Amino acid sequence: MADAAWEWDETLYAGSAGHYSRGRLPYPPDLAEAIGIALDLDGPGRLLDVGCGPGSLTLLLAPLFESAVGVDPDQGMLGEARRRAGEAGVTNVEWRHLRAEELPADLGTFRVATFAQSFHWMDRPLVARRVRDMLAPDGAWVHVSATTHQGVTADDPLPYPRPPWPQINELVASYLGPVRRAGQGLLHSGTPGGEGEVMREAGFTGPTRVTVEQGMVVERSVDEITSAVFSLSSSAPHLFADRLPAFEADLRSLLTTAAPDGRFAERRRDIEVVIWRP
Repeated sequence: MADAAWEWDETLYAGSAGHYSRGRLPYPPDLAEAIGIALDLDGPGRLLDVGCGPGSLTLLLAPLFESAVGVDPDQGMLGEARRRAGEAGVTNVEWRHLRAEELPADLGTFRVATFAQSFHWMDRPLVARRVRDMLAPDGAWVHVSATTHQGVTADDPLPYPRPPWPQINELVASYLGPVRRAGQGLLHSGTPGGEGEVMREAGFTGPTRVTVEQGMVVERSVDEITSAVFSLSSSAPHLFADRLPAFEADLRSLLTTAAPDGRFAERRRDIEVVIWRP
């Protein structure tokens, strides 16, 4: 990890799972189409989604495969994933409570392994080597790089005010301190970069990059922005302990001051898909 003072622990996203569906912008159908075209997916094969969270990407891509496995170390996230799968009528996904470092865990061989907003939390060299050995010779590792809790930072006119993200971040810091929180530790230096070097050292080739352009404007509510804040590891509900009600009250007050009618607008960010081959 980039910060020697931080070690992964199971509280990283404690209490956040239920906020994902409300607070995170969903991945668009165009993302599944772009990945399907780039990898020539036509139904056969298996998908492994590592660090699947509440199944946002898993459920979007599952129809492109014969079956899928979502792996995550957070039981709350997996419970939310199962709930969402049931609501969507998706029946070809198995959910496994595992850390990525525990793979391969007798899960077998996969055509595609996906990582969405998750790889930076892992022992990346170890996970890259282990997942590479789980891929079919013509398989692919797909990293989906996206920011889904908030939209583009800009000043072009929108139909409603943008959420006051700088002020939200200041409010979080006033409760939790200036250094980013993560589980029981701190991230003084942020999460690590240099993914390309990690992947090449593990034996992957590439990458190929595909950009899924967004740009559409979406309307968001006070409840959605509140959940977006609680969906982040750096402001997960457990971090506030007994000050959680006070923080939420202050957050909602800030939001209703910024938009008295409770309606915000944001422009969605583009999504980058990075494809590596074993």
